Amino acid sequence: MKGASVPAVVGMPSPLFLWRFKAILFLLWGLCCCKIGWDSVMRMSADLRDLFLYEVFLYYNPLFLVALMIWLWGVNLWVFAQSSVNYVKVFDLAQTHLSHREIWRCATWLTLIVPTSMTAYLYLYSHGEVSLAASQPVLLYAILLIVLLSPFDMFYLSSRFYFLRTMLRIVLPLQAITFPDFFLADIFTSMSKVFSDLERSVCRMVNRQVATIAWFEADSICGSHSIAIPLVLVLPYLCRFFQCIRQYKDTKEKSCLLNALKYSTAVPVIFLSALKYHVFPDQWVSFYRPLWLISGVINSLYSFYWDIKRDWDLSILTRIFMFKSPSTWTSLLYGRNWV
Repeated sequence: MKGASVPAVVGMPSPLFLWRFKAILFLLWGLCCCKIGWDSVMRMSADLRDLFLYEVFLYYNPLFLVALMIWLWGVNLWVFAQSSVNYVKVFDLAQTHLSHREIWRCATWLTLIVPTSMTAYLYLYSHGEVSLAASQPVLLYAILLIVLLSPFDMFYLSSRFYFLRTMLRIVLPLQAITFPDFFLADIFTSMSKVFSDLERSVCRMVNRQVATIAWFEADSICGSHSIAIPLVLVLPYLCRFFQCIRQYKDTKEKSCLLNALKYSTAVPVIFLSALKYHVFPDQWVSFYRPLWLISGVINSLYSFYWDIKRDWDLSILTRIFMFKSPSTWTSLLYGRNWV
């Protein structure tokens, strides 16, 4: 109609502009955390600095590694999507599964929250607010646990429930083992050291030892002598061991027993290492350390062979020692005499 005013169309910013703006904010935030953290550390005395940084590393390093794992899992999903791999069917996921973008969004929030808490911890401790500083890692761990266990329909409830249900199936392998069960359990074996550090951190929080830096004593409550540390380290391997036993019960394939043997070889390595804090130094050097080294070599060689030959199916070892049917790949890799 003539004379009628036409409302102006407000143009939305382009996705590229939003991405660049977020990247700039992320860099500014990172620089602020680095600046505040560096100034806070420099305020401490040289004697206190190393001990305190070691404690900061204990609380926050496991969460940094978890964030890195989530980032890389998003990369995996992106590669699957680009390669047309139907990972939804492979992992038996629901239609509400998280895409790689949503995985990266979770990793981004974790990457933001953890350094922010660490910076606040450094700043408050260096300025004499010890009680407030001690509350920072406690609040961080509590918030992450509440988000993970929250029964409310927020923060990807279906995915969190799927993850927790799979964890329960891993700890109690009373049913047939599915692909997500052993895949996640395999990831947990790679993160056993992370779980061990988390146990140390939670132990110190429960016993109110945060920001005390008095934790190098061998007989302290959360010290290296604690029996909980080797138990947490060995738990993922035991879960995979019993999964393999369950798979053998269902399939009668002997390879399942050989795979179970691979995970069982990690048990002596872990418990012999823990004996270092329970025996006399002479006994450790003369008897237990050689056993620990031998068990470590056996576990490493067995795991290397199994992963290369069976899990990854690269058959490199077969091509090295058996040339019954040489291929182009064999000639390229091992064609020269010195190889």
